[in-house]
Amino acid sequence: MTGLPTGDERVEFRRHSLDLSLDLAGLRLDQALARVLPQYSRARLQGWIEAGAVQVDGRQLRGRDKVVGGEKVLIEARVEADQQVKAEAMPLDIVFKDRALLVINKPPGLVVHPGAGNAAHTLQNALLAFDPKLAVVPRAGIVHRLDKDTSGLLVVARTPEVHTALVAALAEREVERHYIALCTGVMTAGGTVDEPIGRHRSQRTRMAVRSDGRPAVTHYRVLKRFRSHTLVRAELETGRTHQIRVHLAHIGYPVVGDPAYGGRRRVPAGATPDLATALAGFKRQALHAAQLKLEHPVTGRPVEWEAPVPADMARLVEVMEGDLKAAAASAGRR
Repeated sequence: MTGLPTGDERVEFRRHSLDLSLDLAGLRLDQALARVLPQYSRARLQGWIEAGAVQVDGRQLRGRDKVVGGEKVLIEARVEADQQVKAEAMPLDIVFKDRALLVINKPPGLVVHPGAGNAAHTLQNALLAFDPKLAVVPRAGIVHRLDKDTSGLLVVARTPEVHTALVAALAEREVERHYIALCTGVMTAGGTVDEPIGRHRSQRTRMAVRSDGRPAVTHYRVLKRFRSHTLVRAELETGRTHQIRVHLAHIGYPVVGDPAYGGRRRVPAGATPDLATALAGFKRQALHAAQLKLEHPVTGRPVEWEAPVPADMARLVEVMEGDLKAAAASAGRR
């Protein structure tokens, strides 16, 4: 599905009139507002207070000022659009859409956010072209990211309120994300990796298992064993940068084709010519975000989506199946 511009909504307005309850007495103003308006982030509420968009009994207060309860609060605020990232019409594989959410099946090779060396042609640019109103949502609504060469499902919030709710759901581990990974080496069984992850001490573009890192937990189970590789299903309990790639490499089963954590590309001894060619030609990590489950932030209903493994990875698995059958046939003739 191709997303094209439908209009230019650069600013949205928010108006709230409310009475602070007595049980909020003693809280800072920004804390009290976060309690009664949980659909907004604390940072956004603080910005509105600082901009003078919040009146408390007709007066402007600071965010750190205490409330006593019973005050009347009037908020008349502007939600400004992000002018830094430009809309760019690009094809989007939209798995689901409603007024609150988009679910995108990201192809390998597509960068999610603009950054150094990738100022344009990103998913964020494409989303702004598909729905210009996303300009008023942080990062055009993108709640979690996938690496450039990882394919699969991403959820996008279409309003600031839904974005705040989904970020909170991720933080509370209420969003289930399941991945398919093809690993180097033959695993004996599935398991859990519970190892903290932090920035690599000398190579700043990489992550590493570090005792002083942030908690990170990955569950994995074996789907299929090949002669020298394993197809696994991995579930994220946390969402650290490069988490699955780092954890699988840490236990000795790096993701096939991973340029950062996979080490030297290896072709198993006795591999069929097709397998040797397929491994040499697979130029990205064999990692796919296959399933996404969450509670819909508006309806409260559980929803889930699945995306099939992309063609290049499916072909690699198919070749490994053929290699396994060829080895079994050869052993049977002996």
